[in-house]
Amino acid sequence: MKIATVPRLLCLSLSLISVNAVAAPPPAPKLVLQITVDGLRGDLLDRYKHNFGDKGFRYLMDEGTYYTNAHYQHGNTETIVGHVSLATGAPPSVHGMVGNVWYDRQKERLVYNVEDGDYTMLTQGAGVNQSTEIDPTQKTAKLDGRSPVPILSTTFSDELAVASNGESKIFSVSVKDRGAISLAGHSGKAFWFSKAQSEFVTSNYYFDKYPEWVTAWNAEGYPARYSKQTWELSLERDKYTLKEGPQEHKVDLAGFKRTFPHPYGPSSFQYYSTMLTLSPAGDELTADFAAALMEQEKLGQGDFTDYLAVSFSSNDYVIHMYGPSSLETEDNLIRLDRTLANLLADVEKQVGLDNTLIVLSADHGVPEAAPTVNALGYKTAKYFNQDTLINEQLVSRLNKEFGLDENAVRLYSQPYVYLNHEVIKAKGASLEAVQRVVAEEITKIKGIEQAVTSTDVMQNNLPNTRLMQLVKNNFHPQRSGDIYLVFTPRTYINDMDGLTIASTHGSPWRYDTHVPVIFAGYQVDAQKVSREITPYDIAPTLSNVLGITQPSGATGKVLKEINSNH
Repeated sequence: MKIATVPRLLCLSLSLISVNAVAAPPPAPKLVLQITVDGLRGDLLDRYKHNFGDKGFRYLMDEGTYYTNAHYQHGNTETIVGHVSLATGAPPSVHGMVGNVWYDRQKERLVYNVEDGDYTMLTQGAGVNQSTEIDPTQKTAKLDGRSPVPILSTTFSDELAVASNGESKIFSVSVKDRGAISLAGHSGKAFWFSKAQSEFVTSNYYFDKYPEWVTAWNAEGYPARYSKQTWELSLERDKYTLKEGPQEHKVDLAGFKRTFPHPYGPSSFQYYSTMLTLSPAGDELTADFAAALMEQEKLGQGDFTDYLAVSFSSNDYVIHMYGPSSLETEDNLIRLDRTLANLLADVEKQVGLDNTLIVLSADHGVPEAAPTVNALGYKTAKYFNQDTLINEQLVSRLNKEFGLDENAVRLYSQPYVYLNHEVIKAKGASLEAVQRVVAEEITKIKGIEQAVTSTDVMQNNLPNTRLMQLVKNNFHPQRSGDIYLVFTPRTYINDMDGLTIASTHGSPWRYDTHVPVIFAGYQVDAQKVSREITPYDIAPTLSNVLGITQPSGATGKVLKEINSNH
């Protein structure tokens, strides 16, 4: 019998076709959606989950890969530090954002993190170009220009732009300028909400003129729709998780009230737009604008993966005003859950959730308000008076040992004490010796855990502890101050722009470093992971899924559960 044979070359070709068919990688996601909830401590989602619906946070938590033990590895857990760490996969010692503000020794003044005098705010129609705008969580006026130039590392979005030769569409939206600019990186486009103008704005770093759809959206006057309305509880009071705690720490800001209902006031009211951002309305406006952007810019419709970052700011503002164990915080998260569900429905309609790689995290955690934990028996929680840092004992010792007075200490800006190098040099004193004396005296103050000199950081003269590693990870030689202050656990400075507040973050303690990390959507399995990770891992993991270069300074690791080869 003659056996039929297949030519050898054809066999080889068929073999290669078969191998290639098996090994062919899955198509890349059409969209990467990065969601950041400002100030969302890692336990709050589970604490309030039973009051969430099925299509928002629960969708991510139950159908995604949920990392429950994610911690930042830098000491100053402020907004810009966390946002840029999410974007770059690196600590501030690499990306340079050591705080929301820092003292610039060349400019001889405090600088705001994303200010840039080479650019100006882009005027819109007949709108007024505001030269300054006060952020209620900052003590300094923010100068007009805005750009990502102060960020000293590339971001995931930058590397996506390079990998696609500029074809990927990259956008970022937030109420806060620093929340939007950080994640857009150097190569994307950022929009944020101007409280002065009550509309979404940008700078001429990004555009020469506003896209027509942005002008049209702003012209609709969405913020004015809340005029004369109030923020009411969305559920019956007995449905909430916690009993209402002490009221004395809550803030009544220009009539916004300590308890429900919280009136927004008329749209003509001076602080009307600020009131919106201190409530669920700020997140609703952000999501509405982001949905319009997604549709108008046709995200997820091209040949390359697009990127949209949405940073929700209201949670942070609400917690500052009322604390995390408050009806306000829980109700705000319930409403954000609904807002998030609507945004994800828009993503499903336009791109498809299975075609979208979603990641949710936060820029930092938050502490409970001091009266809340004191009422539970933790009697040492307190608010710290920063005016006590430069006291008579410190000045006396400076004078005795170096012939210096209080002018040797320039200022304190979270988390650093900055010394006056010129005054110290003029006296012929050793900067290292002065740093050490200041640190020793400040450490004697009740409420100070550690005072770490920059000389000890640079010379690596610190004990090998988690706390000291976080302090080192926050150090950048051109921007950090002379002494890093660590307050004792549950000790906070509760003053922002002259306003007494309930709670604030910024410490290296676990309540401030703990955030959720959740991946969902495109090729992501449903699982809960308790292994400790860091949010620095997000940018390298996104890069790995897309097969692109990691951000230039990334120190995070690729998360093995989020596999690019499903």
